[in-house]
Amino acid sequence: MSATTSPARPGRRRTLESRWTPYLFLAPAALYILVFQGLPLLQEVWLSFTRTTLLNPTRSVWVGAENYLDIFTDPSFRQTLVTTLVYVVACVAGSVGLGLLVALLLNGRFPGRGVARALVTVPWAAPGIAVALIATWMFNAQYGILTKALQAVGIDPGASGVLDNPSLALIAVLATTIWQLVPFVAVVLLSALQSVPQELVEAAQVDGAGRWTVFREVTFQVLKPTIGLVAVLMTIWSLRRFELIWLMTRGGPLGTTRTLVIDLYAEAFDAKQLGVAAAIGMVGIVISLIVIVGSRFVARAAERQS
Repeated sequence: MSATTSPARPGRRRTLESRWTPYLFLAPAALYILVFQGLPLLQEVWLSFTRTTLLNPTRSVWVGAENYLDIFTDPSFRQTLVTTLVYVVACVAGSVGLGLLVALLLNGRFPGRGVARALVTVPWAAPGIAVALIATWMFNAQYGILTKALQAVGIDPGASGVLDNPSLALIAVLATTIWQLVPFVAVVLLSALQSVPQELVEAAQVDGAGRWTVFREVTFQVLKPTIGLVAVLMTIWSLRRFELIWLMTRGGPLGTTRTLVIDLYAEAFDAKQLGVAAAIGMVGIVISLIVIVGSRFVARAAERQS
């Protein structure tokens, strides 16, 4: 009597396939991150503990934590950290605050709402280099339209102009940055506004709640997760913003617009010190990680309270 083979178990095979299917789909993305981001990050960590110059990048001397000690004992780097903090906080507060206001306005009913929603995305769609060059022209000391406007209201930037004035340069860069970021925040928050339950809004209005109470107790509660996510994105993007600041001021005047990425570029390509530049880059990465982890703790605390 011939031996009979046991039939395959389709249920078990499907279980194994369903178990490994997500990993198979994630494998290309994981491999990409490992090769193009993970390995360069490890190289940057190693480079930050060496003395390496741009003129001879293959010859590195291990110096331990010397690069980190040098940058943190340098008064100009501490000023760079302060400038970076001011720039990031102002960008996040300005873009999220104005973006929320624009989203609320665009969410209302008025003639030409579709056209207004399309036009509001123009600053975000414009290339950063073009925005920086146009802003530089508008702040020109001789014929800049914004310089003339400041002079008309009694603010004299001086003969050198706004971008060469230590008291006004950072404000000008911030205004340009926020102008470009607001459309993205507005569009994201506008899409989140569509998920606000209208029955809750109508119930609150029937109970006699005013507009501010409805916004605070209903609309804002729905928007909070999206606002938190947008704030984290704005923080990280502001930490790594380079082209706009570099083209407008190159970190000047007197270092008043010198942020971490500007300092990193100057150390790497002006001073030719790749090791010091890598150490500055690692400081920026640590700050970004602190922001991400801190935002997760805040989000979880808010979920527990709600």
